[in-house]
Amino acid sequence: MSQDYNKTIRACFMSYIVQAIINNFVPLLFLTFEKEYDIPLSRIALLVTFNFGIQLLVDLLSAGVIDKVGYRISMITALALCALGLVSLVVLPGFFSNPWTGLLGAVMIYGAGGGLLEVLVSPVVEACPTENKEKAMSMLHSFYCWGHVGVVLISTVFFVLLGVDNWRILALFWALIPLYNMITFFRVPIAPLIKEDEGISFRTLIGKKIFWVFMILMVCAGAGEQAVSQWASAFAEEGLKVKKAVGDLAGPMFFAVMMGTSRALYGKYGEKIDLGKMMTYSGILCSASYILISLSPHPALGLIGCGICGLSVGIMWPGTFSMASASIRGGGTAMFAFLALAGDLGCSSGPTLVGQVSGILGNNLKMGILAAVLFPILFVISVRCLLRLKLKA
Repeated sequence: MSQDYNKTIRACFMSYIVQAIINNFVPLLFLTFEKEYDIPLSRIALLVTFNFGIQLLVDLLSAGVIDKVGYRISMITALALCALGLVSLVVLPGFFSNPWTGLLGAVMIYGAGGGLLEVLVSPVVEACPTENKEKAMSMLHSFYCWGHVGVVLISTVFFVLLGVDNWRILALFWALIPLYNMITFFRVPIAPLIKEDEGISFRTLIGKKIFWVFMILMVCAGAGEQAVSQWASAFAEEGLKVKKAVGDLAGPMFFAVMMGTSRALYGKYGEKIDLGKMMTYSGILCSASYILISLSPHPALGLIGCGICGLSVGIMWPGTFSMASASIRGGGTAMFAFLALAGDLGCSSGPTLVGQVSGILGNNLKMGILAAVLFPILFVISVRCLLRLKLKA
């Protein structure tokens, strides 16, 4: 692979750090927004729901547009929206009598950028002339994890040193990263995802049984990841008997570090590992981690289970993308867009199921997690079905 395409891949790695910034920075400011703008925490929490809702909508609508305008313009637009959205967090609340409206507008802007990145980044890397696609894809997705860790660490250090009241300075600092990456995408080469005569129609794509198996895998991958990730702080707080701020660091960061480690290891040694077997074992280990979290009598073991879960889910999302690209030739932008859509549906449905079951059972979070073991079990079953379909093909 030429040095120029190495620059393209590095820019894509940076794009997933941008994705981590826009998904994980604002939740760190929930209590600050509540106090500074006098907004109920219940309304502020809706910002996360709205962010992922916008990303889902963009996933659904973007495929046709991206193919018309091209990947370069789409990537530049996505990164510009992310930078503009972060700047808008500082500016827009002051423009409205109700600051929540301004916050919502900022989330809408960077949510649209994040949705585009989710659709764009994986196919741009897939199109680069790398020798091992699975290896590159896993390494790519590990950068979201490291971005998540970096956002929490750097933000925490900033708040300790300069005070949380200066969060606007930090927001502008984070906006510089997508802005820099946007400039990079003006220069790097972008290879075509498919040749003009190799693409398949949307009707042909959705008519393939194997496509729907991949959709199920993506739902399970997203749900299996977020059903635990969203609640990791609570387990850390209970297991270590620490304040919530420390729990936020110990729980979600432990999960993210383990998930990133899993992806980085596969990215380094992936050519020596059978991806189908790795996905099966990951689903089994994920199921075991759910059971450990739910049924362990010791809270500290529940925290360890969160880390094991992060390790096990690391390969699920990028592995599904890689297998789909190898199995459905000519799927193009539409395939990646719908896989991203399915993944986001999973990211929403996993935590929702945990919350609903927990509420029904008297706020028993452990039983909510246990109910969500459905997703890694279904993931394993779907991988086995996928391998059988590939054998018949």
